[in-house]
Amino acid sequence: MATNVAVSVRLLAWWWAEVVTVTEQQDGYDVVVIGGGAAGLNGALMLARARRSVLVIDAGTPRNAPAEGVHGLLARDGMPPGELLELGRAEVRGYGGEVLAGEVEAVTGAADGFVVTLTDDRAYRARRLLVTTGLVDELPEIPGLSARWGRDLVHCPYCHGWEVRDQAIGVLATGPMAVHQALLFRQLSSDVVFFAHTAAPPVGEAAEQLAARGIRAVPGEVAGLVVTDDRLTGVRLSDGTVVARTALAVQPTMVARAGFLDGIGLRAVAHPSGLGVHLPVDATGRTEVAGVWAAGNVTDPAAQVGNAAAAGAFAAAQLNADLVGADTRAAVAAYRRAIEDPFSARMEARVAELVAGEHRHGL
Repeated sequence: MATNVAVSVRLLAWWWAEVVTVTEQQDGYDVVVIGGGAAGLNGALMLARARRSVLVIDAGTPRNAPAEGVHGLLARDGMPPGELLELGRAEVRGYGGEVLAGEVEAVTGAADGFVVTLTDDRAYRARRLLVTTGLVDELPEIPGLSARWGRDLVHCPYCHGWEVRDQAIGVLATGPMAVHQALLFRQLSSDVVFFAHTAAPPVGEAAEQLAARGIRAVPGEVAGLVVTDDRLTGVRLSDGTVVARTALAVQPTMVARAGFLDGIGLRAVAHPSGLGVHLPVDATGRTEVAGVWAAGNVTDPAAQVGNAAAAGAFAAAQLNADLVGADTRAAVAAYRRAIEDPFSARMEARVAELVAGEHRHGL
């Protein structure tokens, strides 16, 4: 618990330190990025480097806050999540982008006229939106689980697997990917136990796979954890049986943070994997609402930090291309009006030049 408290204190300290006064540009921003994690900051970085006016609004609640380090990210493996984000914010600001601490309450309007309203009633206008708010991991309602999250209660073998290698690992069945999750963790330890929990024990091919890999399947509902000296030491079943374990893997229900988009008709839907809900997007990151893109865990629940950052950059590039197209169409329309209007200032100047010739300056 002390580790979680320390992490929370560090996050709050950053969040309050980042409460800055942002003076909105006269015509609003080209893009408001909602969410200041890896996807949002990398997207903002791309947009700022493309000379777009961009504002990042960050609620300061990153999904990976309980983790001690980010893993699987080249040249940054093991870096504390808060430190990585601090570097990202500095890079965005270095190119003229703005980062603001705040929580979005609602979004209204449409492309070229979105209004993003915060919970403290501040409001910002944007031509386009990039949604990178991530997701919330909803854990099973088992006493003690949330206090161990990100420590000895883990979910991703690629994010946390190395740290629990060769330990006594348990896998709590909570969804359709439970057997697959157990097989992945078997790669990291020869001592893996599969807890069926409220589901029926595996049968058929699934049972055969577990047996072939030496994974013991334990029936019965899990009632709680056994923690000794702030370390997980066992999993307690409802009948009182305790199975010694030092790490427990669980698949949470992953829920996209997207409720604030209801005002523009954009809502999260069930993910095809059955693991939670997400915002669906096309191959470019575009949502079904014109002018709105999304990237990172809000649309791809399984994305790690590197994947999320890459998705943010790619969506930002597509978004910038869309703005370039809009700017060009507006410029062409203005150009056509100018050359087609015989009484425009440009045409009158041209007529004067043709009539007066070289004497026009002396008239």
